[in-house]
Amino acid sequence: MNTEWSLDEIYKGFDDEAYESDFKTLEEVLAKFGAAVKATDKELLAKVEELLSLEEKVTLVSGKLSLYIGLRQSVNTDDGEIMAQVNRFRKVISAGSAAFSAASKLYATIPDIAEFASKSELVAKYTYKLEKAKESAKHLLSDEVEEVISQLDMTGGAAWGSLQTYLTSTLKVDYEGKVVTLSEIRNLAYSADEAVRKSAYEAELKAYEKIADAVAFSLNNIKMQVNTLCEKRGYDSALDMTLDNSDMKKETLDAMLTAIKEYLPVFRKYLRKKGELLGHKNGLPWYDLFAPIGKADKSYSIDEAKEYLVNCFSGFTPGMASLMKEAFENSWIDFYPRKGKEGGAFCADAAFIRQSRILTNYDGTFGAVDTLAHELGHAYHNRQLEDIAVLNQGAPMQLAETASTFNEVFLGKYALAQASDEEKLSLIDSDLKEQTQCIVDIYSRFLIESAVFEQGKNRFLMADDLKKIMLDAQRQSYGDGLDENSMHPYMWVCKGHYYSSELSYYNFPYAFGNLFALGLYSLYKEEGDRFVPKYNKMLASTGCHSIEDVAATMGIDVTSPDFWRSSLKLIEAEVEEFCRL
Repeated sequence: MNTEWSLDEIYKGFDDEAYESDFKTLEEVLAKFGAAVKATDKELLAKVEELLSLEEKVTLVSGKLSLYIGLRQSVNTDDGEIMAQVNRFRKVISAGSAAFSAASKLYATIPDIAEFASKSELVAKYTYKLEKAKESAKHLLSDEVEEVISQLDMTGGAAWGSLQTYLTSTLKVDYEGKVVTLSEIRNLAYSADEAVRKSAYEAELKAYEKIADAVAFSLNNIKMQVNTLCEKRGYDSALDMTLDNSDMKKETLDAMLTAIKEYLPVFRKYLRKKGELLGHKNGLPWYDLFAPIGKADKSYSIDEAKEYLVNCFSGFTPGMASLMKEAFENSWIDFYPRKGKEGGAFCADAAFIRQSRILTNYDGTFGAVDTLAHELGHAYHNRQLEDIAVLNQGAPMQLAETASTFNEVFLGKYALAQASDEEKLSLIDSDLKEQTQCIVDIYSRFLIESAVFEQGKNRFLMADDLKKIMLDAQRQSYGDGLDENSMHPYMWVCKGHYYSSELSYYNFPYAFGNLFALGLYSLYKEEGDRFVPKYNKMLASTGCHSIEDVAATMGIDVTSPDFWRSSLKLIEAEVEEFCRL
């Protein structure tokens, strides 16, 4: 079995004739799109149809090119040739931004979308998109300004984001006389040896000193750019813009955060108990957050991970199990850490070949198997979208985490059902570690990003300022569950989610996905086989309905704190079981 993914199904290389042909096609279709926007020879309905048809073509070919370049870069962040292709693609796409801005404004002039939809199958497919265009038009600037913004982002926010990726993926960490990557040193947080965990944590913090100032400049400049654009577009804040772009009500976010804050003491109880088990009296030191508890000496080879996952998810639906088997056997996954490869994990959609590609930094632990289940959940979501109209295939950040987190919940319950008490302790701890990250740590990330956006309006935040903000966010979220003398002031450096000029607040969607998935799992236990078709249909609808409407298809009201409390109660029950064991 290959341990690195194959990209040959997309392109054979940058010198592939198909690659150059698609670049040429993209430029030609963008030119046609721009000309069609300006043309005055057609009635509005015909013009809308023409633009939607061209937009479909742009989306397909640009998605293929963007995917290939991004995947190549993710495992070779220090490759100059790849960076050149990144900039080439950005330049081509940015040249079309004025036309897309003009098209959105034109869509907003449709007098009656329902009437147009009754006359056109193409318009009928995209009524949600057109309705959103009507709502969003008031935030668009002139076409020329939109094009300039897109072009300047190449050397602005996008470039600062690339710098953070480059610095963290190539950072040399000195550890016990060797030089290792940041991903390798962070994986040692899961070691069964306390001395290893602590020394790795200390080496990690020491290494960040080398890049903290440069990464601070990245963060400041990205957030200043976003703040400036928010002001120009008429948004009160970056958070308001994020909620608007993802079609989520502020009422929904407030309901979720209200419930989370109520349940923070539950997570702190777990952390203090874990600290006691590991011999700590003042809460849990950061370096022991991921320490294994109970019988946790099982290591999974890639073949064993495949077998375990396929067996597990065969009990949910054969469609999930067969997809997992396909992913392992057909080189969809790049498993192991190496120099120049990004840390963390992600799944990228390759709908045009009905596949996905997954990056992990696999270390053989159950947590690593859990990460595979998570990313393969994204791949399952992608599969449900493959036959949906191309401009409806996306999902807002919050719903993008639904299938992935549902898989984690399902895997955890499957493992617990087979475990002895000692194994249960380890598995529950493994799950609570993830729940703590998805709720408590995510809340700290929400707090720091909010603080950076707000404080960055009036001053430049140096590395020491960001460290203080980070520690304050951890105190507010983790409270006395963490040892005050052993926290993590550099968590803003290594989390790539902060460093996007186009995607702010990519933190609370993980909490949303986690708690929403817990609610869905409860429904699954009630409904059994009847649940799966409804679930698949819901996943297929995530790109063409609001978040609240998608949830309502499953009978869930996400604007009520009570729904979120019901999911958090399931975590509370796990904490009580952990303490009992």
